[in-house]
Amino acid sequence: MKTVGTGLKYLGLIVVLVLAAVPIYWLLSTSVTSPEKIFQFQWFPDGLNWQNYIDGWKSAPFGAMYKNSIIVTLAGALIQICVAILSSYAFAFLDFPGKRIVFLIFLGAMMVPGTVVLMPNFLTIAALGWVNSYAGIVIPGVGSVFAMFLLRQHMLTLSSEVTDAAKVDGANHLRILWHVVLPMSRPMVVTVIVVALVEKWNDFVWPLVSTSTDSMRTLPVGLLMIKDAQGFTNWGAVMASSVFIVVPVLIVFFIAQRQIIAGLTAGATKG
Repeated sequence: MKTVGTGLKYLGLIVVLVLAAVPIYWLLSTSVTSPEKIFQFQWFPDGLNWQNYIDGWKSAPFGAMYKNSIIVTLAGALIQICVAILSSYAFAFLDFPGKRIVFLIFLGAMMVPGTVVLMPNFLTIAALGWVNSYAGIVIPGVGSVFAMFLLRQHMLTLSSEVTDAAKVDGANHLRILWHVVLPMSRPMVVTVIVVALVEKWNDFVWPLVSTSTDSMRTLPVGLLMIKDAQGFTNWGAVMASSVFIVVPVLIVFFIAQRQIIAGLTAGATKG
């Protein structure tokens, strides 16, 4: 009976692996397939057509879009992490009036679809003169309730004896956060950083709304420009352009996958 259960587990893992790997393989194989053979079924490409990558690169200003995506992603993720760490520490270790009510309001904000706040955010950055600027893309997204919630849940699992000992030694809250809490929360912090990086890198709607020139577009928005430029006749170039966007995310995930798994499993143990 135990052998059957183990076999079913491995079967389930294989199914999940296939479901995850097939779209990536299909993307990579289509990106090197000649346009006239894309709609013909074949397990492996009949020759490698690297011209798709050249056509895709020439269809949009990828150099400027890479620069914009890197700036927006790094700046947005850095500010978001700082805000999430400070707010989660406050909810986990500080006592202030209405803490529980404020936390519940924040949790309720997680249920609000992002499209609902598009118009208020746009009117705000328009009033500040930030339309079509890095500040206009980055600032509205620096607050993440999900990141704060994950970090707060993990901080609640930390031993109070360690933080109490630091207080006895005369450490203030910032020193406790920097020298005690953050080193003990490294897996969760790495998880939140990776989630923030992927979220900022893949964001499509807000950069599309808040920018108006090609020089300020990010990579996901650029993919739409490529589809319009190549039309529906050169899907190989569209797929090759998609590879430009996906590869950096996959590299970050493979590098930090152990920290991500450790952080997610550690953060779900205490409410």
